[in-house]
Amino acid sequence: MEKDEYFRMYREMVVIRRLEERSAELYQQGKIGGFLHLYIGQEAVSTGLISARKPQDRVITAYRDHGVAINCGLSAREVMAELLGKATGCSKGKGGSMHLADVTKNFWGGHAIVGAHLPIATGLALGDAYKGEKNVTICMFGDGATNIGFFHEALNMSKIWNLPVLWVCENNQYGMGTAVERASAVSEIIQKAQAYAMPSRRVDGMDVMAMRQAAEEMIEAIRNGAGPMLMEAMTYRFRGHSMGDPERYRKPEEVHRYQENDPIGIFRKYLQENGIATEEELNQLDDEAEAIVEDAVQFAEASPEPQPHELFEHIYVEA
Repeated sequence: MEKDEYFRMYREMVVIRRLEERSAELYQQGKIGGFLHLYIGQEAVSTGLISARKPQDRVITAYRDHGVAINCGLSAREVMAELLGKATGCSKGKGGSMHLADVTKNFWGGHAIVGAHLPIATGLALGDAYKGEKNVTICMFGDGATNIGFFHEALNMSKIWNLPVLWVCENNQYGMGTAVERASAVSEIIQKAQAYAMPSRRVDGMDVMAMRQAAEEMIEAIRNGAGPMLMEAMTYRFRGHSMGDPERYRKPEEVHRYQENDPIGIFRKYLQENGIATEEELNQLDDEAEAIVEDAVQFAEASPEPQPHELFEHIYVEA
């Protein structure tokens, strides 16, 4: 990779972290309504994964979608304005935290219902296969989603039809407040791919370079006709399931242990030890990310509210 690409990936990870920290503050100030699920701690997963896609490859995810949106090319302004419910948001202020989307960038959205977007991913990939397009659909979901019917139906059909889908389970080890081993008959999610004769791979989701390499290899194989595959990214969220989570199901010592394995810190160390970036250059990227997020907050707060009549727009597509 060129130096600019390393820098772009690092800056994106810091933008995501700072945007989410500011989002938490704005939520506590009552400026963000509804739910807010933070991605803090999982930045390496989406950054490494999506950096390996081509622009025509589709991405679809669940409700923890802020970082994924940034990685797919949505601006911090569009994301922050959507969180604040403003008309300048990517979903015109009507979607909020769990419904960020921009199909012009092949980001097919965050989806609030657990696992319900997996069949949509199957449909997207079926459409590409039907038209003979060599696109890959990347579908991201949490470990909790692998215990429900949507997961099994979507994987089964994708394998029967040999569809170009990369299924990516972000295993942050808790489905809301329930540990994986208490809800899943197998704690290694990759084992579930075996039921559908689907190749699978477990990756260190705290290491952005490991994610990048694995994603490049799997996406390329799928693009060349290997059929669907499943990746399990082992990661950890540093904050609660959502802003209202008291986190009684895990001990602070556990959280602190993972925070010492911060994905941004790991990447920072990698860049320095391999002579790719100096501390001064990384500090400058930190400052740039800080400025991007602060600009986004000011833009969002100054943006207008959606007009009442807009409630009835964008409901149906005129054919």
